Amino acid sequence: MSTTRTYFDHNATTPISEVVRLAIPQALESWGNPSSIHWEGRGPKTFLREARIKLASMLGAAPLELIFTSGGSEANNAVIKGVYFEMKDSGRNEYITSRVEHPSVLKAFQFLQTQGVKVHYLDVNRSGEIDLENYNKCLSEKTALVSIMYANNETGAIFPVKQMAALAKQRGALFHTDAVQALGKISLDLKDLGVDFASFSAHKFYALKGTGLLYSRRGTEWEPLIHGGGQERYRRGGTENALGIYAFGLMAEKLQAVPLEAKKMSDLRNHFEDRVLKEIDRVTVNHSKALRLANTSSLILSDVDGETLLMSLDMKGFAVSTGAACSSGNPEPSPTLLAIGLSRQEAQNSLRVSFGWSNDRQQVDRFVEVLKTVVARLRSLNPNQDMPVNHV
Repeated sequence: MSTTRTYFDHNATTPISEVVRLAIPQALESWGNPSSIHWEGRGPKTFLREARIKLASMLGAAPLELIFTSGGSEANNAVIKGVYFEMKDSGRNEYITSRVEHPSVLKAFQFLQTQGVKVHYLDVNRSGEIDLENYNKCLSEKTALVSIMYANNETGAIFPVKQMAALAKQRGALFHTDAVQALGKISLDLKDLGVDFASFSAHKFYALKGTGLLYSRRGTEWEPLIHGGGQERYRRGGTENALGIYAFGLMAEKLQAVPLEAKKMSDLRNHFEDRVLKEIDRVTVNHSKALRLANTSSLILSDVDGETLLMSLDMKGFAVSTGAACSSGNPEPSPTLLAIGLSRQEAQNSLRVSFGWSNDRQQVDRFVEVLKTVVARLRSLNPNQDMPVNHV
């Protein structure tokens, strides 16, 4: 087994930033409850206040529009269920989402369906385009909430959230975007985006797991998902994860570097895909013509089982994925890849490579050489191979 480890799975989680690593030991000295008014609570309370101000400044929001949560999944559930409970007697009992959303969104809407509401699911085609014509047909005065992710975690496709939010507002509907994968890869201005709600997760941006963020535009009303004390202005009960929030606040200062880092990751991804398409037969790049996250490459390698490929690459020292980390270990192919029109076999032949701020060209070139060797070996064991052809 290789002793050199290279991480290419940044859409699953990111390494902890050196800035965070160095700051955490001293921050551990501030262990009090942020709600305490005595001296032990003042340090953690300062963590929350400063992180909220920094994140709001970088995301184009007001500090009190930000609510700290345990992660993106909680933030998504808080919005979807919170709006439902707030508006269930208002006459607005229809919801709109897409078929390629994160499970925390799709399963929350499945719960709403058990309560008798109507949920419209928009299709996304193999080119990465969302069905806007059907979206316009689904929108009505009965629509309570639209929830469309900013960028897809598996293919990297970026959806026209600003345009869709504007159309929703014309019908008086609220709009939520799961922006978990966008953080650190796209410059974000929530006011300009025009959404009512947005979800984020700290561990997708080089901070600690267990901390998320929910943007709730001033004036929006929804029933809290977690009732408890007066934390987060009564919008999310429970003692805050002060250390995780502190780390998230530290990373907020790095958001100004996103444009430069995104350009670097885009160059790496393009170099990677160019080499793979030239040097490995029977490869398809999903959503290659679509507007995509700079760091994400979703491939189909014909006649190669994705799980077997992943394990083989892991043995060679490369961490990649066959899809969403939340579905790891599930023998079924990715629901997202099936939803965009891939066959079951194509979905099972998939590989997701997601680059990060610390990756470089040398790592990519080494990975391509290993990938060529592993793919050739696995295909040699497969008696049913197709004729060579590559697609983008």
